Amino acid sequence: MFNPSREQVRLFFTQAWAKHRQSGVLTPLESMAVDWMLRHPEYHAALEDPDAVEADFPVEAGQTNPFLHLSMHLAISEQLSIDQPPGIKAAHEQLLASRDPHAAAHEIMECLGEVVWEAQRLGTPFSNEGYLDLIRRRITRN
Repeated sequence: MFNPSREQVRLFFTQAWAKHRQSGVLTPLESMAVDWMLRHPEYHAALEDPDAVEADFPVEAGQTNPFLHLSMHLAISEQLSIDQPPGIKAAHEQLLASRDPHAAAHEIMECLGEVVWEAQRLGTPFSNEGYLDLIRRRITRN
Protein backbone atom coordinates (compact mmCIF):
# COMPACT_ATOMS: atom_id res chain seq x y z
CA MET A 1 0.00 0.00 0.00
CA PHE A 2 1.24 3.47 -0.86
CA ASN A 3 1.76 5.44 2.34
CA PRO A 4 3.67 8.66 1.62
CA SER A 5 4.97 10.93 4.34
CA ARG A 6 3.60 14.43 4.85
CA GLU A 7 6.67 15.84 3.09
CA GLN A 8 6.31 13.46 0.13
CA VAL A 9 2.65 14.44 -0.34
CA ARG A 10 3.46 18.13 -0.20
CA LEU A 11 6.38 17.75 -2.60
CA PHE A 12 4.14 15.83 -5.00
CA PHE A 13 1.73 18.76 -5.16
CA THR A 14 4.35 21.51 -5.31
CA GLN A 15 6.37 19.70 -7.97
CA ALA A 16 3.29 18.90 -10.06
CA TRP A 17 2.28 22.56 -9.86
CA ALA A 18 5.77 23.67 -10.90
CA LYS A 19 5.74 21.24 -13.85
CA HIS A 20 2.34 22.58 -14.90
CA ARG A 21 3.53 26.20 -14.72
CA GLN A 22 6.57 25.30 -16.82
CA SER A 23 4.39 23.43 -19.35
CA GLY A 24 6.10 20.19 -18.42
CA VAL A 25 4.79 16.71 -19.13
CA LEU A 26 2.60 15.51 -16.27
CA THR A 27 1.92 11.96 -15.16
CA PRO A 28 -1.77 10.98 -15.09
CA LEU A 29 -1.87 11.45 -11.31
CA GLU A 30 -0.13 14.83 -11.55
CA SER A 31 -2.60 15.86 -14.23
CA MET A 32 -5.53 14.93 -12.00
CA ALA A 33 -3.93 16.86 -9.12
CA VAL A 34 -3.33 19.93 -11.28
CA ASP A 35 -6.97 19.87 -12.37
CA TRP A 36 -7.95 20.21 -8.70
CA MET A 37 -5.26 22.84 -8.08
CA LEU A 38 -6.67 24.92 -10.93
CA ARG A 39 -10.07 24.83 -9.23
CA HIS A 40 -8.47 26.19 -6.06
CA PRO A 41 -6.65 29.42 -6.95
CA GLU A 42 -6.59 30.29 -3.25
CA TYR A 43 -3.90 27.58 -2.85
CA HIS A 44 -1.59 28.73 -5.64
CA ALA A 45 0.57 30.88 -3.36
CA ALA A 46 1.16 27.95 -1.00
CA LEU A 47 1.96 25.64 -3.92
CA GLU A 48 4.60 28.12 -5.08
CA ASP A 49 6.06 28.73 -1.60
CA PRO A 50 9.00 26.41 -0.79
CA ASP A 51 8.38 26.96 2.93
CA ALA A 52 4.83 25.59 2.64
CA VAL A 53 6.21 22.04 2.60
CA GLU A 54 7.07 22.52 6.29
CA ALA A 55 4.25 24.90 7.22
CA ASP A 56 1.46 24.19 9.65
CA PHE A 57 -2.08 25.19 8.81
CA PRO A 58 -3.87 25.36 12.16
CA VAL A 59 -7.64 25.15 12.03
CA GLU A 60 -7.72 27.37 15.11
CA ALA A 61 -6.22 30.15 12.97
CA GLY A 62 -8.93 29.67 10.38
CA GLN A 63 -6.55 28.10 7.89
CA THR A 64 -7.37 25.27 5.54
CA ASN A 65 -4.49 22.93 4.84
CA PRO A 66 -4.24 23.10 1.04
CA PHE A 67 -2.31 19.83 0.85
CA LEU A 68 -4.87 17.93 2.90
CA HIS A 69 -7.70 19.45 0.90
CA LEU A 70 -6.13 18.55 -2.45
CA SER A 71 -5.24 15.07 -1.17
CA MET A 72 -8.86 14.49 -0.25
CA HIS A 73 -9.94 15.61 -3.73
CA LEU A 74 -7.53 13.05 -5.23
CA ALA A 75 -8.72 10.30 -2.88
CA ILE A 76 -12.35 10.96 -3.77
CA SER A 77 -11.53 11.04 -7.50
CA GLU A 78 -9.89 7.65 -7.14
CA GLN A 79 -12.85 6.28 -5.16
CA LEU A 80 -15.23 7.43 -7.87
CA SER A 81 -13.09 5.99 -10.66
CA ILE A 82 -13.21 2.49 -9.14
CA ASP A 83 -16.57 2.75 -7.31
CA GLN A 84 -14.95 2.00 -3.97
CA PRO A 85 -16.69 1.78 -1.62
CA PRO A 86 -19.32 0.20 -3.85
CA GLY A 87 -22.15 2.67 -4.35
CA ILE A 88 -20.14 5.88 -4.09
CA LYS A 89 -20.26 6.43 -7.84
CA ALA A 90 -24.07 6.18 -7.89
CA ALA A 91 -24.35 8.49 -4.88
CA HIS A 92 -22.05 10.97 -6.61
CA GLU A 93 -24.21 10.86 -9.74
CA GLN A 94 -27.24 11.66 -7.61
CA LEU A 95 -25.41 14.60 -6.02
CA LEU A 96 -24.62 15.89 -9.51
CA ALA A 97 -28.33 16.21 -10.22
CA SER A 98 -28.45 19.27 -7.96
CA ARG A 99 -24.81 20.41 -7.68
CA ASP A 100 -21.90 21.22 -9.91
CA PRO A 101 -19.05 18.65 -9.85
CA HIS A 102 -16.85 20.69 -7.51
CA ALA A 103 -19.66 21.26 -5.02
CA ALA A 104 -20.52 17.55 -5.15
CA ALA A 105 -16.88 16.68 -4.44
CA HIS A 106 -16.91 19.02 -1.45
CA GLU A 107 -20.08 17.38 -0.13
CA ILE A 108 -18.36 13.98 -0.31
CA MET A 109 -15.21 15.46 1.23
CA GLU A 110 -17.12 16.62 4.29
CA CYS A 111 -18.49 13.11 4.72
CA LEU A 112 -15.06 11.55 4.27
CA GLY A 113 -13.56 13.90 6.85
CA GLU A 114 -16.31 13.13 9.34
CA VAL A 115 -15.94 9.36 9.00
CA VAL A 116 -12.13 9.48 9.21
CA TRP A 117 -12.29 11.76 12.27
CA GLU A 118 -14.83 9.47 13.96
CA ALA A 119 -12.75 6.36 13.28
CA GLN A 120 -9.63 8.04 14.67
CA ARG A 121 -11.47 9.38 17.71
CA LEU A 122 -12.99 6.00 18.57
CA GLY A 123 -10.06 3.87 17.40
CA THR A 124 -12.35 1.93 15.07
CA PRO A 125 -12.00 0.92 11.43
CA PHE A 126 -13.23 3.23 8.70
CA SER A 127 -16.93 2.58 8.06
CA ASN A 128 -17.76 2.32 4.36
CA GLU A 129 -21.45 2.07 5.17
CA GLY A 130 -21.32 5.09 7.49
CA TYR A 131 -19.51 7.04 4.79
CA LEU A 132 -22.07 6.15 2.11
CA ASP A 133 -24.93 6.87 4.51
CA LEU A 134 -23.62 10.39 5.14
CA ILE A 135 -23.27 11.00 1.40
CA ARG A 136 -26.77 9.69 0.71
CA ARG A 137 -28.22 12.01 3.35
CA ARG A 138 -26.73 14.97 1.50
CA ILE A 139 -28.38 14.00 -1.77
CA THR A 140 -31.75 15.26 -0.56
CA ARG A 141 -30.34 18.41 1.03
CA ASN A 142 -30.29 21.58 -1.03
